[in-house]
Amino acid sequence: MPLKLPKTIKEIMAWKWDQFEPLYRQLVAENVNASNVDAWLLDWSKLSEVVSEQNNRLYVATSINTADEEAEKNLQEHLDTTFTHSKACEQRLKEKLLASGLTPKGMEIPIRNMRAEAELYREANVSLFAEEQKLSTEYDKIIGAQTIQWNGEERTFMQMYKVLVEENDRLTRERAWRTTRERILADKPAIYTLWKKFFELRQQIAKNADMPDYRAFAWKQKQRFDYTPEDCKDFHTAIEEVAVPASTRIHERRKQKMGLDTLRPWDTSVDSLSRPALKPFSTMEQLMEGTARMFDMVNPIFGRHFRVMMEEDLLDLNNRKNKAGGAYMTFFESTRKPFIFGNAVGIHLDVETLLHEGGHAFHGFEAARLPYIMQLNTPMEFNEVASMSMELLGAPYLTESGMYTPAEAARARIEHLEGLIIFWPYMSLVDLFQHWIYENPKEGIDPEKCEAQWNELYDRFLPGVDFSGLEPLRATEWLRQGHIHQSPFYYIEYGLAQLGAVQVWGNALKDKDKAVQSYRDALGLGATVSLPELFKTAGARFAFDSDTLKTYVNLIEGQLEKLEEIES
Repeated sequence: MPLKLPKTIKEIMAWKWDQFEPLYRQLVAENVNASNVDAWLLDWSKLSEVVSEQNNRLYVATSINTADEEAEKNLQEHLDTTFTHSKACEQRLKEKLLASGLTPKGMEIPIRNMRAEAELYREANVSLFAEEQKLSTEYDKIIGAQTIQWNGEERTFMQMYKVLVEENDRLTRERAWRTTRERILADKPAIYTLWKKFFELRQQIAKNADMPDYRAFAWKQKQRFDYTPEDCKDFHTAIEEVAVPASTRIHERRKQKMGLDTLRPWDTSVDSLSRPALKPFSTMEQLMEGTARMFDMVNPIFGRHFRVMMEEDLLDLNNRKNKAGGAYMTFFESTRKPFIFGNAVGIHLDVETLLHEGGHAFHGFEAARLPYIMQLNTPMEFNEVASMSMELLGAPYLTESGMYTPAEAARARIEHLEGLIIFWPYMSLVDLFQHWIYENPKEGIDPEKCEAQWNELYDRFLPGVDFSGLEPLRATEWLRQGHIHQSPFYYIEYGLAQLGAVQVWGNALKDKDKAVQSYRDALGLGATVSLPELFKTAGARFAFDSDTLKTYVNLIEGQLEKLEEIES
C-alpha cells in the first residue's frame, strides 16, 4: 500500500521527524522480493524526495537571507533531527536492497553507487556531516556579511566587481581591487578558525570510514569510478602545456590593446579598449525575459521550462546585502522543480550565469521523468556539461534576447570564449591546491602554509598577470573560493565538463539541431548510465589528454578571430 506522504509544499515543510520515522520503519520492515521491489523502491524514493526537498528549501531560505535567524534555526533543527535520523534509515534501506540481490530496471548504476555508499557508511559520521553543513552555513554567513564602504555607500562584493568591469579609470579600479582584498583580510581570523574546524572534521570522517586519507574518502563519496587523482594530474599537465600558453596570449593581447607595460589584477575585467561596460539589463524582469527568448532560440522546450520557473517564483536573482555569495541551482525532488539562486547586478556575467544555471535547471526538467530519486544523482562532471553547454548554445542568440546589439553580442562572446581558456588554468590551480592540502595534512591544516602554496601555484598556472608586491592580497582569494571550504574536490568537474561542453558546441557549429537533440538525450538519462556514456550520448568524449584539449583550444581561438571581425 503506497505511503501517505505530504502533497503540498506547505505540508512538506510542516512535517517533523516523528511523522517521517514510522514510514521509514514500515519500509525497513517490509519483505522485498522480485514481485514487489519496484513498488517498494518507488515508495522509498517518494519518501526520500520529501525529506530532500524539505532540506533544500530550508537551505535556500538561509542563503537568500543569511541574517534570517528564524530560517537558520529551522535549518539547524532539521539537521539535528530529520536529516541525521533519515540518513541512518536511508542506509538501512540501501543495505536491504543490496542484500536482496535484485536490480530493478534502470537501477544498475544507482545500485553500483549504493554499494560504494554502503561500504563508506559509518553511523559515527552522520552527525559529523550535519556538523559540516552547519560550518558551511557559518561560512556563508561570513561571506554574505562582507560589504565595502565605497564613496559613502555600502557595497557588496558583486557590486564591487561591477566597478572592476565598468570603471575605465585605472587608479579607481586599483583602489576597488585593494579595498575588497583588504575587507577579506578583516575576516581572515574567522575563516582561518573555520578552516581548521572543517579540516579536522574531514580528517575524522575519513578515519571513521577506514580510508587512508580524506581525498580517498572524497573520491569514493563522489563516486568517481571512471577516473583517478592521477588522471586529474594528467589533465593539469595538459592544461599547463596547452591552455596556459593560450591564456598568456590572451593576456598579452589585452596588455597591448590597453597600452600597458604590465597587466595588473585590476586590469583583467574591464574592456581592453575603454568602451563603456556592457549593461544588458537594468531590471530582473528584463534579464528573465531576455534570457527566456534565448532559451526559445536554442530549443522551444527550454523556453517553456524557464517560463514555468518564472511563473512559479523559482528564481531569486538580484544581489543584495545579507545574501549568500555566488549562484546555484537546487532541485526540489518531490515537486520535481528546479530553483535558481543568483546575485545579478546588471552586467554581462549575470546573463552568462543565468544561462549556466538554466542548463542545470533543464537537466532537472529533462531527467524528472525518471521514477526514482536515485536515478537523479547524475555525476557532477556531467551536471556541469549541462550548464556549460547551455552557455555556449545560448550565446549566438544574445542579439535576439533584446539585451545586446550585434557588436555588443560579439564583444560579449569574445569575453566568454577568452574566459573559457583562462578558466582551465585557474581550475587547475584550485584543484591541484586541494590535492596538495589533503596529500599534506600537516601543512594543509595550517592556513598560512595554504596561502604560500596558493601563491606558488598561481605563479605556475596564471603567469600572464603581474601580482608583484600583491602576494599577501592575492592569497586571500582562496578564502572566498567557496568550493575549497564547503565542497572539497568539487572543482575538477568544471574543467572536465568545460571540455565536454566545448565539444557539444563544436557539434552545434556543424549541425545545431542534431547537437541540441544529443544534448537533451544525455540530460534525460540522469544517472542511469556511466559517465563516459553520458558524454558519448551528448556527442563528446570524456578526456584528459593534451591532443583533445589542443583541438578545442584551437577551435576557440579560430572562433575568436571570426568574432573580432564582427566586433570591429
